[in-house]
Amino acid sequence: MDDSSNRVTKDGITIYEPGDFAGMHAAGRVAAQILDEVAEHVVPGATTEAIDDFITRRVTELGTVSATIGYRGYQHASCISVNHVVCHGIPGPKTLKDGDILNIDVTVILDGWFGDSSRMYVAGNLGRKAERLIQVTHDALMIGIEAVKPGNTFGDIGYAIQSYVEGNRMSVVRDFCGHGLGRVFHAPPNVLHYGRPGRGPVLEEGMFFTIEPMVNLGRPETKVLADDWTAVTRDKSLSAQFEHSVGVTAAGAEIFTLSPAGKFHPTWR
Repeated sequence: MDDSSNRVTKDGITIYEPGDFAGMHAAGRVAAQILDEVAEHVVPGATTEAIDDFITRRVTELGTVSATIGYRGYQHASCISVNHVVCHGIPGPKTLKDGDILNIDVTVILDGWFGDSSRMYVAGNLGRKAERLIQVTHDALMIGIEAVKPGNTFGDIGYAIQSYVEGNRMSVVRDFCGHGLGRVFHAPPNVLHYGRPGRGPVLEEGMFFTIEPMVNLGRPETKVLADDWTAVTRDKSLSAQFEHSVGVTAAGAEIFTLSPAGKFHPTWR
């Protein structure tokens, strides 16, 4: 199907047809299944490289293509961000230690549709501060999704997330955001995880985008390391992130990347 048949708003946001939701559900389901399956591989002593190798194999076995291998020179099927790494962590020989927390982000392409999701994992025992950070981040994502409905704005989504996170004395990362997707990996709009009610483009049925708040235990500032990918907290505080891909319907939001096995949260076993 050619996206030229889809309407584009004045803000450059594609409005997809009702029939397009099925393609997004199919791609999102594969990404979510891979994230379900990888959970048992996240253990103390495992390397992030080995975890990515498993993901790479499953992407192919499930009949999809990795959206990240070859994207702007990136060479892995996942981003794996450990502890104070905010996002875009590159898999490598790093060995996980007991209590490490990590975000694993996977994007697959199925029949031209992009399925993009990330979630948190823990190697071994989950510490108390990390557990609270993970819970607040997960809840912030779901609160943001609750704000998705026609007539609301993207500022309403950001405000809902920011208010909840800061009310829990944590901070929302400003330097990275969610994005439109569909038959492309990244497209308008930028989905900020902070904002003011009533600001930004108005939500319409048929919009597809990710919501993926990054939350820090400390301050929100980040820096990108010399590899030009890995973003870390400037104050070395722990960071967490959850991501769903969603579509706007008349009733609100349809989540494309729900966990088939109910493992979206690391304590949901």
